[in-house]
Parts: sequence; C-alpha cells; structure tokens
Amino acid sequence: MAGPLLRSLFSSARKSVSSSSFYRCNHCQSSPFFPRATGITRAFSSAPATAAAAPSSSLDPSRLRNVAVIAHVDHGKTTLMDRLLRQCGADIPHERAMDSISLERERGITIASKVTSISWKENELNMVDTPGHADFGGEVERVVGMVEGAILVVDAGEGPLAQTKFVLVKALKYGLRPILLLNKVDRPAVSEERCNEVESLVFDLFANLGATEEQLDFPVLYASAKEGWASSTFTKDPPANSKNMSQLLDAIITHVPPPKASLDAPFQMLVSMMEKDFYLGRILTGRVASGVIHVGDRVHGLRSAESGVVKIEEGKVLKLMKKKGTNMVLIDSAGAGDIVSMAGMTSPSIGHTIANVEVMNALPTVELDPPTISMTFGVNDSPLAGRDGSHLTGGKIGDRLMAEAETNLAINVIPGLSESYEVQGRGELQLGILIENMRREGFELSVSPPKVMYKTVKGEKLEPIEEVIIEINEEHVGLIMEALSHRRAEVVDMGPVPGNIGRTRLSLTCPSRGLVGYRSVFSSDTRGTGFMHRAFLTYAKHRGQLGNVRKGVLVSMGYGTITAHALMSLEARGTLFVTPGMETYDGMIVGEHSRDSDLDVNPVRTKELTNVRAASKDENVRLTPPRLLTLEEAIGYVASDELIEVTPKAIRLRKRYLDVNKRKAMSKRPKE
Repeated sequence: MAGPLLRSLFSSARKSVSSSSFYRCNHCQSSPFFPRATGITRAFSSAPATAAAAPSSSLDPSRLRNVAVIAHVDHGKTTLMDRLLRQCGADIPHERAMDSISLERERGITIASKVTSISWKENELNMVDTPGHADFGGEVERVVGMVEGAILVVDAGEGPLAQTKFVLVKALKYGLRPILLLNKVDRPAVSEERCNEVESLVFDLFANLGATEEQLDFPVLYASAKEGWASSTFTKDPPANSKNMSQLLDAIITHVPPPKASLDAPFQMLVSMMEKDFYLGRILTGRVASGVIHVGDRVHGLRSAESGVVKIEEGKVLKLMKKKGTNMVLIDSAGAGDIVSMAGMTSPSIGHTIANVEVMNALPTVELDPPTISMTFGVNDSPLAGRDGSHLTGGKIGDRLMAEAETNLAINVIPGLSESYEVQGRGELQLGILIENMRREGFELSVSPPKVMYKTVKGEKLEPIEEVIIEINEEHVGLIMEALSHRRAEVVDMGPVPGNIGRTRLSLTCPSRGLVGYRSVFSSDTRGTGFMHRAFLTYAKHRGQLGNVRKGVLVSMGYGTITAHALMSLEARGTLFVTPGMETYDGMIVGEHSRDSDLDVNPVRTKELTNVRAASKDENVRLTPPRLLTLEEAIGYVASDELIEVTPKAIRLRKRYLDVNKRKAMSKRPKE
C-alpha cells in the first residue's frame, strides 16, 4: 500500500503555510502507482519559482497533454519513461523508476499502470506507463480513457507482436492518434530497411484494425531508450547535442491535442485508480472531466445503476495531490483535463464519478474485456496447515480478495461454498501475481487449477482462443509443432525471422486451456532460446479434447519427514519434486511418474536397522537434484483432481482428496 502519506501533512494544516510549501515524506515507498515517492518536495528545477503563478498555468487546459505509453512486453516502455523524467529534471533513484512494486522489480515487468507529470516548454505532460502483458490488459483499458494521445513503442528488430496488437486495439477504440516510436535502433541487426519494413507492418496493423485516415497518418520517430535519445530521422548515432529526448517531447506537444474540457462547467471526475492510505483513507485518482476542484470543496460520489444514477456518499476534499516526477506534491486546486489524486471520500471506487453536489449525472464507465480463466481460492486444510501463515480463515481470505477486486477491475470475485471463492481473471500470470502477493502478506490457502470460462451461444459451446507468436531455432520447429498440435493449436503463418539466420517465427491460434502451463514446457523444449508471446483473440467454437499433455504423478502415502533412503529407490520411477528433510503427508504429490498413471509411494521409509556394523555397510546416497516448482509452474502443472497448497514458506502440490480410497472412488465417476 502507499504508505502513510505523512503525519506532517496533518500538522501542516495547523500551520499557516502557503500552498507553495512542500513537505517531507519517507513512507510512500510501496504504492502501486506512486513509485518510490521519496518526499513531497519540489520535483523539478524548471517548476515555477512562485506559487502565485501556479494556479493560472495549472488550470489552463491548452497547456496540458495527457499521453499513455503503450507497447508489447519488453519493448522498452518503462526505460523510455526513465529517460523522459530525467530529461525534464526529475531525480531518478534507480533504473525503471516507475516500477515501484517489489514484484515488478524482481521480475522485470510492469504490473500496474502509473501516472506522473513532467514539465516541458511551459507545458504540463501527464504521462501514463502501462503494462505490456495481456494478462494485465485491464490496467491498459482503465487508463487509456484518461488520455488524448499515445506513444506506441515497437522494437525495431522484432516488429509488432501479439500484445502490440492488443494494446493498439484499445488505443484506436478511444480515437487516439498514436505516435510510433521505433525503439532499439542502435542494435547491430537493425538497419534503415528493417525500420521501413516494421513501419509498413505497423501501418498494415493499423489498417486491419480499422484505423481512421487521421490515425493512419501517424508520425514516426526512432529511438534508443537505453542510450537516452530520440530522433525524427533514422540514425544509429546522433550528434552529441541531439542525444536527448527533446524531439520526442516536441512531437508530443505538436501531435497530441490538449484536452477538450470546460473550466466553467460544474466539477466532474471519473475515478480510474484507487489506493488506500492509513491516515488519509482512500486516495482516488482520475482525470478531471470538467470544472475546477479546490481543497475544501463539497463533493459527492455517483455510480450508474439499472434504476438510474445512485448517490454513494457526500464528503469534502481534504487533500489534492499530483505526481511530479517521482515525488508527490500537494496542490490547492486542479482544472479540467488534468490528472490528479484526491482524499476525503470513504466509499467511491474505480469507475465511480466524483462531482459537485449539484451535479447528478454520472460519467460513462470503462468497458473491460471479459475474464477468460478462473481459479478457486479456499482455506488450506492439509495436515501441515497453520504452521507458516498468520491469515488462515476463509473470512480473511475473502476480505483480501474483495479488496483486490475493488482496486483491480480485471478481477472478479464470486463467493462459493464452504469458505471458497471463485476468482476470475485474464490469465494464470495475473492470478499468480495475486497469489504471490497474498503469500507474502502471510496468507495460507489452497488453490484449484485454472479453468477456462466457456460461453454458450445459440446452443454452441465457445471457448477463448489466443493468438500466439513463437520465435525459435530451426532445430526445435518439429518438437514445438508436435507439442502444440496436442494442445489443439492451428498454424496461421510461418517464416524466417528478419535479420536472424537460423530462426523461425510461427503465428498460431490456440485455445487458452491448451496454453495453461505450457510456458515452462516451452522453455525446456527450446533450451531457453525460444520466445513465446500470446494475447486473447476471440471466442470461437470448442476445438475438442486436448491430447496427452502431462504424465501421472507420484503420490505420498506416508506422513513425516522425507528420507534420502526412500528417495533413492523412487528416482527410477520418475522426476522428484522434493528433497530429503521436507515434510510430507498422505495425498501430497512428491514427483512426476514416468508413465501416464498415478503411483502411490512411501517417501518416509527409513532403512531397517541390523546388528551388523561395518564401514562399508552404509552405501553413500547420491540423489539427482529435484525439480522444485515455482508458483507459476505449479499453477500450470496441476490437474483437475489436484490442488496447490500455498503458504508463506512453501508451495506444495496435493490431491484434492487425501485418502487413497476416496480418490479411487472419485476416479470412477464420469468426468465433466
């Protein structure tokens, strides 16, 4: 959470300090969208010297530009944001400064959208950094309505990929005219001819997605975000005085229109982001649609319902805040078109409207794509439950999931039977991040394998189909094609990778259920040299049963500590998931069987003692290193009759029914 936004903010209210005074905060370290807020202080040397001049300039919509940075994953969005912040005088505490959540820094991906503002040539640029993974597409959908322009970042070597298309659809749907930025042009394999090819591919993509003539006339820039420069003409090494982001910033001012908003109309703001603060309560962030808001104004929250507009709560604006670079700054007013954060309301959340008390019209809410996958979260009822975690009950798990659904619109939580909750989302990565956050917070829970959400239209069963783009070495093509054929994939296109001799690119369509758990298998099959990108495409006719995609498992039938003596004799049976010294229980999965059937084994068997003692009597036990599954691998591995036991210190696989007789009885039931 965003940490307390300063006890000193409250004490400051008792001092007669002007709004140009700024406060010190060392608590806002882990906010989902206030990355590394190291102090509420003046963000830029270029900021106005006096507070008196601030209101008139900050309230002028013609000097505002709201821009989202959108791209496929790993094409350089967050690095680009670093360079733009540094160009405009912000203090960058570390690389990828916008990635403020610990999991983002660990995994090198962007999970949550974040807003900041920079000043350039007397203009204020509100910049939104967005995730590239399709699993976090809800973050893109809810913020793209706040902006009037977008920077589409495309890797000049790779060209547009699956998720480039996904994020571009969202931008074009809202009528944005993107600026195309070809990134990583300094790489040796990238030539001017290749950049022209990529530009043509992007143009074709725009045309296929139904872009207007104005959107098709997009400006093109060339950049190396890593080196910190952008150019309007192709170059690999610009002159020293041009090695900066000035041309990109000028292009934003020129090509992105200012917000069309009226300062004279009553105040209205659609909430696009929300977080909770221990002292200020809910901090609501959104773009001011019309009017002016001041600290102390009376406002109320509204939401649209079937019966009409419903008033949620009436309150007073206690604090107005704006992100400047990597710092949070207190402001006393904000005008139409600006993106600001406010505190003082306790009930409104994302998708609700904050407005003056005389206004009773709610702004239209964001349309989100439907979830495609679901998992059931429940209480951990294994024999080892309660040893690691501090949050064990169904009530606490439910409260945490409801709080997540409130701040993340792409997740739906439906209470089920016996303290279980069905959590619906976009993919196993998105739900895996949620589970990882919960275990780090001290939760223990059991999680079912992912289930694909089907639709029935006119009596026909439809399933989610994903677009998959794979880049592999030529020697792996046959193996990957065979594996994907078992998963009901169909090849759409196949050809060499430009600029990479011996590499092949495959474009396929595949059911979502066939791709669950395939990423780790793919990495093993390609020896870590392959790339796989996927994005939701459409709902289509069910493609039938999957082929044989997983072998059976070794199931423990003993309770206690696993011994090396027992594992030595089990190694020939398959691949082990456990090491000596771990705890096990009846029904826990300790390895993968070498055959298609499950096998009950005893991993706690000890060596029988005899009265013979000799130096050579005890053989030296040497075991092959086990395959220790990560959370994402476990989510993709478990079968329908299995569960994942998640605790702060361990991730275990188990059978849904621990008793062997119950398992045999249930296996005879007809499958769905």
